[in-house]
Amino acid sequence: MRLLLFDDYKLGVWRGDQVLDVSAAVADSDHHTPQEMMEMLIRDWADVEPRIQDAAASATGVPLDDVTCRPPIPRPGQLVCLAGNYLEPAKPERGLFNAFLKSPNAALGHGGTVVLPGAEATVFHFEPELAIVIGKEASYLAAEDAMDHVFGYTQFIDVSARGLPGGFFLGKSWHTFAPLGPVLVTRDEVSDANDLNVRLWVNDEERHDISTSDMDRHIPELLAEVTNVLPLQPGDVVATGTHHFGLEPVQDGDTVRLEIEELGPPLVVHCSDPSGRSWDR
Repeated sequence: MRLLLFDDYKLGVWRGDQVLDVSAAVADSDHHTPQEMMEMLIRDWADVEPRIQDAAASATGVPLDDVTCRPPIPRPGQLVCLAGNYLEPAKPERGLFNAFLKSPNAALGHGGTVVLPGAEATVFHFEPELAIVIGKEASYLAAEDAMDHVFGYTQFIDVSARGLPGGFFLGKSWHTFAPLGPVLVTRDEVSDANDLNVRLWVNDEERHDISTSDMDRHIPELLAEVTNVLPLQPGDVVATGTHHFGLEPVQDGDTVRLEIEELGPPLVVHCSDPSGRSWDR
């Protein structure tokens, strides 16, 4: 199933090219925030899925452009990002495992605007990534058991400010620096998450055309590595890294589009820089 949140965080299903309002399926759930609603839905999926299917059967669809998309996971308890994690021409060998925490408050929905801070960064990059949404509590996972803890996948852009002091915190966690969505695709609808085409355009100019098969650590192994360090809960997000070949500056006025095979529709965001800076590219 392809789930999304829209307008005032109503629950929707993406079917065909339409958004179906299925909020009635969770109207009686005990939650206080949109994030709590999504965590409840994920934990109780076996019970909730039939209600969503029933609601979708009688819903009237509207085009995606007629709604305001929210992040399908509005504020993950943890947003874990892999650093690198792709075999590249300049790095054809496996590297050491490396990851970092990005602020969950940076989440941004499809159609939103990434605002570049006035900090004196040398450049800003938008990194296209496949993100995993956790479905069950996960600690010290063995690689062979890891996929049982995956609820689904979404598209993710790791916005990065380069050249600032403070490491990953100042480089990665500014307001709006974590676009994701527009849909959350349940695991059963993805044939092989480590064999998906990932493409990113800036102003309709293609910058990336890569495959998740080129990950240094594929999903079962990287989840084992992450959960060896920290426990994950339903609704947490793990972004799987990017191929740095093809990264170029993104700046004021740009429109960025990410398309990951089987995870459509595309994730589109805009870029604004109140300082009006530009870079050679």
